[in-house]
Amino acid sequence: MTESTPPRNRRPLTLRDVSEASGVSEMTVSRVLRNRGDVSEATRERVLAASKRLGYVPNKIAGALASQRVNLVGVIIPSLSNMVFPEVMTGISEVLEASPLQPVVGVTHYKPEREEAVLFEMLSWRPSGVIIAGLEHSEAATAMLKNAGIPIVEIMDTDGEPVDSVVGISHRRAGTVMAQEIVKAGYTRIGFIGTKMPLDHRARKRFEGFTAGLAKAGIEMADHEFYSGGSGLAKGRELAEMMLARTPDLDFLYCSNDMIAAGAMLYCMDKGISVPGQIGIAGFNGIELLDGINPRIATMDACRREIGVKAAQIIADCTADGADQASERVELTPTLNFGQTLKRR
Repeated sequence: MTESTPPRNRRPLTLRDVSEASGVSEMTVSRVLRNRGDVSEATRERVLAASKRLGYVPNKIAGALASQRVNLVGVIIPSLSNMVFPEVMTGISEVLEASPLQPVVGVTHYKPEREEAVLFEMLSWRPSGVIIAGLEHSEAATAMLKNAGIPIVEIMDTDGEPVDSVVGISHRRAGTVMAQEIVKAGYTRIGFIGTKMPLDHRARKRFEGFTAGLAKAGIEMADHEFYSGGSGLAKGRELAEMMLARTPDLDFLYCSNDMIAAGAMLYCMDKGISVPGQIGIAGFNGIELLDGINPRIATMDACRREIGVKAAQIIADCTADGADQASERVELTPTLNFGQTLKRR
């Protein structure tokens, strides 16, 4: 579903804005931001605080181009090792290849301070647009996005209000739908394995939707385990062993991603625990790498490539039209694949 809201008037912030906010001259602001000249520490701190509060980013191409923009699209994602994001990048690239625009990728490692640094550097080159994962950002990053004067598309998640446009799925709804199907299949002793909150906001929202779905059916989650670090098969095996030792009567394990679910299933098979006979298992993301595993894991496709396509198209259309924002909301509906590990009644 696509919705549009009336555009807001925006313009890139200038040295004058920082000058007025900090109460010093534009020349002093320039000296502070370029770390040049003799400026008192008190003045420097005042200028930097005003700059950060406003979301001001210096323009590295000022005066070089009449358009004040380059044909680059900043793409800011939390990870390159996560199998989710290469598919998003594929969708972005497919669209931008047919335009003069080129994607430039920055990685945040799920760290807000790293996101700020990457965003600051990218915006200083005045790209034609920014595609950034997630809706949760620091105050400084949000200010930079709001005052960039270019189209911004936040991707992967629609559970919240975007700065400009958003393309993704509702992770809370995804969690709720999975809970409903697990309950419908007759499972009652249900455990959850997921990444540590709150840095992975999308996993947190699926967990919230999942617990709400169980609660509506009158079921309380029997056990849960949150982990940090990579989401590999070994981690899935380790966590499944830990949970089943602690709560041996579990009859279902819902995992925040497919790799953890696959590791949990391999552990169960090694120990002679029938899947789905004794315990059902489900993951999330619909990763094609696991299509050949038997039994096939129940999962939910997160519409990754389509998210990339639609986000890039918004930027490309804005660039072609000379628009500095689109204010579009595109919410996609993920598909639940029951596989062979979520038995139906």
